[in-house]
Amino acid sequence: MIDLSHPIRTGMTVFPGDPDVRVEPAVTIAEAGVSVLSLELGSHTGTHIDAPSHTVEGGATIDAVDLGRLIGTARVVDVSGLPPRTRIGVDDVRDALREVEPGEIVMFRTGWSARFDEPDYVDHPFLDAGIASALLDAGVTVVGVDALNPDETVADDPAPALPFHDVFLGASGLIIENLTGLDRVTARAPRFVGLPLPIAGGDGAPLRAVVVEE
Repeated sequence: MIDLSHPIRTGMTVFPGDPDVRVEPAVTIAEAGVSVLSLELGSHTGTHIDAPSHTVEGGATIDAVDLGRLIGTARVVDVSGLPPRTRIGVDDVRDALREVEPGEIVMFRTGWSARFDEPDYVDHPFLDAGIASALLDAGVTVVGVDALNPDETVADDPAPALPFHDVFLGASGLIIENLTGLDRVTARAPRFVGLPLPIAGGDGAPLRAVVVEE
């Protein structure tokens, strides 16, 4: 079993403008005989999933998502070794996408997860919106990246363009962000399990993402 999730901890990287993460003692064993932590975080903290309602008015919320979509065969597409802020186009992954089967969970390995918590984590390569369309045409409705965002992250823009999100979430797809450890996945078609917190009306939620290799 390979854990693809970043631990949730105080001060961890978040999308620019999202709530900072604080994990602090609320009750201690010394005080009350039990230990309880206080959690302060946004719905898109760490390794998390975007529901359609994240960018689509009236889109499905995370508690309405069929969990069966998040358990199934995974496929890792290697796009690592690219310079910062490289746009990855359909032609760059066309051969890999030919092998994708309908219903598979496709995860793009940029290698950028190694830079998590570093200032240049925001400078990750990103996916062209044409890839979103190609995945949907192939019958894929769940996609993941080991970066902050499948779109380009523009830190100083209060309303950045999110063309990949618009296409994929607009078709009721689901996007998993901030995966890690994809370089450890060696099986060609392992089993993926990624279950989000059932936040009522949530536009997204942290999830524990794992791959099980036989």
